[in-house]
Amino acid sequence: MQEIFKTFRPKSSIVSKYVEYYYLDIKNNNVLYEFECFPHFNNSISLYKSHIRLETKEVIYDETAKPCQIFTPVREKVLHVRQSGKVYRIVVVFNPLGIQQFYENLDFSDYITDYEFFTQDELNEIFSTTETDIHTSLLDSFLEKRFKPFEHSILEKSIHYIFNHYEDFSVEEVSKELGVSRQHLNRLFQAHLGVSVKKFNEIVLFRQTIKEKLFENPDRSFTELAYEFNFNDQSHFNKTYKNLTKNSPKSFFSKGTVLGQEDTFWHLLPSIIMFHFYNFF
Repeated sequence: MQEIFKTFRPKSSIVSKYVEYYYLDIKNNNVLYEFECFPHFNNSISLYKSHIRLETKEVIYDETAKPCQIFTPVREKVLHVRQSGKVYRIVVVFNPLGIQQFYENLDFSDYITDYEFFTQDELNEIFSTTETDIHTSLLDSFLEKRFKPFEHSILEKSIHYIFNHYEDFSVEEVSKELGVSRQHLNRLFQAHLGVSVKKFNEIVLFRQTIKEKLFENPDRSFTELAYEFNFNDQSHFNKTYKNLTKNSPKSFFSKGTVLGQEDTFWHLLPSIIMFHFYNFF
């Protein structure tokens, strides 16, 4: 089995509304693999074939272990991941409020490691192949079976408002627009997204600057980015990156690697220099 990192999208008309993409991550000769990933408005379920997650958050391969399922909520800080031993991982990346369409009563305040998102029989099917077309069909089918529409007009309208006003956003304005108090809106965001309204907007703005710099206009200077996205000044732009990534904008982009064909942009740490990713598209 070759080492693979490959992103692929759902084909189900229902699932594709709520799942941004899936990805397959296989490392056969891994001894220690470390990377950093950064705040995102999406959240995800990681499925490991035969792994144990330690209290230190390190994921260790154990041939006798059952599949490991980990939910990662909206991240507002750098996430440092350590994987020891072979890796066979499938990840489901959800849009905001996406996971709520398939799973009820989740706690979004922290990682969830004791919940059966998929049954053992379903996981056995998923891990029986490395063909992403089959993964797509299986994951789409398993998620469709769990589909129970989650509707929350205030949250939906708030998120829509943020994605259309992230450059000049204020909590007061969206509260006024929706006719609810700031306190109530923040309670809803904390309960269903795990972060405050202000922090969610900050993360959206941050990810939009990444999208612009990486995929739409790589030649855009940081000064131009700061101006385009309505930061107060270059210092404010730098401070935002420092707070969310622990890096200056220049350092953040120079250290990063785009994996697959979506927006997976990680800092691969020195312990993995010996390993390679192969993308098959």
